[in-house]
Amino acid sequence: MIARFAVRVVLLGAFAAFGSIGFGRSLATLLWMSTILCVAVAFFRREQLFGAVLNHWDECAAFGALFALVHLVNEQG
Repeated sequence: MIARFAVRVVLLGAFAAFGSIGFGRSLATLLWMSTILCVAVAFFRREQLFGAVLNHWDECAAFGALFALVHLVNEQG
């Protein structure tokens, strides 16, 4: 899960670099979409919330935290 998360963050950063609305807003939008996608995948796979192993719910929380951080930075400057 950690390798998958790292690869997705790198890909999202690369796609956001070419966004027409600016890097920060593009990255925030892509992180929000990734959060929603992780929720959908975890729901359809019926993964256990707060389980013993990392799964899509944990990835969703990480993407949500990154989204909040990027959104906060965008609002301040």
